[in-house]
Amino acid sequence: MNKLLKKVVVILISSLILLSCSSPQLKNYNNTTPNLDLTEFFNGELVAYGMVLNRGGELTRRFNVVLNASWQGNEGVIDEQFIFDDGEKTTRVWQLTKTGDNSYQGTAGDVIGVAYGATSGSVLHWQYDMTINIDDTDYEVSLDDWMYLIDDNRLFNKTDIMKFGLKVGELVLYIEKVPS
Repeated sequence: MNKLLKKVVVILISSLILLSCSSPQLKNYNNTTPNLDLTEFFNGELVAYGMVLNRGGELTRRFNVVLNASWQGNEGVIDEQFIFDDGEKTTRVWQLTKTGDNSYQGTAGDVIGVAYGATSGSVLHWQYDMTINIDDTDYEVSLDDWMYLIDDNRLFNKTDIMKFGLKVGELVLYIEKVPS
């Protein structure tokens, strides 16, 4: 096989691999129900149960979260109180803004810049960069966050944790409203 043909084969195979790794498209969820409205779902007290997986899919941490959320018009606050399986406790407070019919942005102390997201049908796609601490070292990572509303009271969240465009971990989270 000559050099040019080898290069073409490598480029084609690489392209196919990249295409097979593409993310879902938000527009594919237009007709799914129930409709996810963050101002309705993230309002009041919620609880969450989650786990962190490394890039090989191995469980590295488990955690519980108590969330207290409220909205005043288009401005929302979600106060998240994390308790990890090793006893570590952390807090993240999101400041959210509804910027359009189906679009949102938010900030939090460990989020770098602004998080951007949009809903379609029963799904939210949320993307942002944040700082995480592992073994006393801070790392900047990108999060590709997908939330899937199951019913009016329950939601699943799957997040790919990326560094330099490569998946280095995954977060899986189940969130439910606390009955009032």
